[in-house]
Amino acid sequence: MPHVIIEYSSNVADAVDIGGLVGAIHDAALATGIAPLDALRTRAAGREAYAIADRHGDNAFVAVTARLGAGRSDEDKHRLIDALMAALDAHLGDAQRTMMLSVEYQEIDPASRVNKNNLRAVIAEREGPDGS
Repeated sequence: MPHVIIEYSSNVADAVDIGGLVGAIHDAALATGIAPLDALRTRAAGREAYAIADRHGDNAFVAVTARLGAGRSDEDKHRLIDALMAALDAHLGDAQRTMMLSVEYQEIDPASRVNKNNLRAVIAEREGPDGS
């Protein structure tokens, strides 16, 4: 069920490897143990139309939203958002000088969602009976 969505102003792609950013954020989410491998989806979407602060052309943003099902403790939520921010910070490095960064945790209301995950069985098959 976990969705990690990275939105960014299109000028970020001029300074940052977006595919690498997706990988770094995905790996950070997995490393927490909060987002299970067989359900985690991480994606990025650049935004062409945006206005940031004084609208200077160097201004940029990266906003990471983690959407997970209900039931996780506040400690787990904070551990996840801290890990995602650390990965974001590390991947962006000096490129973030003119960027606004954010990470937000949102709970998915199970009463307002239908979900079908076909990958659980496929991943279990790939890992084999002994989990390897």
